[in-house]
Amino acid sequence: LGKQDYKKTRPMLRATRLKAEAKKTALGVKEVALVLAAILVFLLAFYAFFYLNISNELDLDLDPDEN
Repeated sequence: LGKQDYKKTRPMLRATRLKAEAKKTALGVKEVALVLAAILVFLLAFYAFFYLNISNELDLDLDPDEN
């Protein structure tokens, strides 16, 4: 709180302090977007791994040279 707050009443000072603390602790849009992007990348990698794994197994099952 700066020097300009000396004329404010005690409840006003308290409200200003609480608002400043809430701003400090609030999650930003950037952080939420980064977490969602990381989860999406992880899910895509997981899906791609199993998709490629299953497609390779199917190719082995359909191998025409197998006797």
